[in-house]
Amino acid sequence: MEAQNTEPKTFIEAVPYFTNPDNCLNYLAKRRWPLGVECPTCGRKDVAFVPSRRVWQCKTRHPKSQFSIKTGTVLEDSPIGLDKWLPVIWQIATCKNGVSSWEIHRNLGVTQKTAWFMLHRVRLGMQDEGNGGKLGGEGCEVEIDETLIGGKMRNMHKDVKMRRQQHGRNTGGKAIVMGMLERNGTVRANVIADRTNRTMQAIITDTVEPKTAIMSDEWGDNYRMDDLYTHGVVNHLEQYVNGNVHTNGMENFWSGLKRGITGTYVSVEPFHLFRYVDEAAFRFNNRKPMNDAQRFSYLCRKIVGKRLTYAELTGKAGAERF
Repeated sequence: MEAQNTEPKTFIEAVPYFTNPDNCLNYLAKRRWPLGVECPTCGRKDVAFVPSRRVWQCKTRHPKSQFSIKTGTVLEDSPIGLDKWLPVIWQIATCKNGVSSWEIHRNLGVTQKTAWFMLHRVRLGMQDEGNGGKLGGEGCEVEIDETLIGGKMRNMHKDVKMRRQQHGRNTGGKAIVMGMLERNGTVRANVIADRTNRTMQAIITDTVEPKTAIMSDEWGDNYRMDDLYTHGVVNHLEQYVNGNVHTNGMENFWSGLKRGITGTYVSVEPFHLFRYVDEAAFRFNNRKPMNDAQRFSYLCRKIVGKRLTYAELTGKAGAERF
């Protein structure tokens, strides 16, 4: 089977395209090394390809002198083939409400636990590297809002209710997510411990440039910093829009996030919630400038330089062995 030159534009084209191992290898190599393959350990470029093992050999002697396309990515040490990995990456990058591990399990023929681990590794690639700079600036507007994620306390089992019990105003045992959206720009969202002034003001000053016009609902009065920002407040008990002051952009992001969590994933543990928030932020920030194929291509570049083991994911990394 020979490699095809035409790259897929839709998912129905991607599935048969990536059944060819040469297509998989060439597609990822082109995005990882646009200027030519280089050793991920020493950066040397005159490496030799070993066709029988589908790896490259670095001419410098050092540990990991042989490396594959998975080395140094979230796919490293995975026994799952690229013919399954790449369709999973395509789906999570393009499905508006996400894709569940049970659907991946049924479609690919892997176990549900394997599918769950695969999706979390891809979510690590979706995370913002933090090099995009701060939001806003003089003359810019940033919407700030918080939302609560979690089931109703009355529907929880007693031990789950005790585990999720949290402190703070009206949280009802739910997790708190704080979001900041630069209008006509990007969104940043984080799971926070509480909604105290100290916590929220610290996040805002780390994320938003001074002299930015901040828009929030009535709870925004609790974290006002008039010496740094111009603050517009709309009281949702009275109205949702007051001239240019509203948080409708953030409400749009919350709507997409919650549709994915309640409709696709159904149950999300609080200690994994930040991963699902990163996933929603990735799709939201790249929804307009890119089509599905471009968004998939971009995510394939972002999975490089990151690693997530199953022990780290489940909180067992560093645990003592007996």
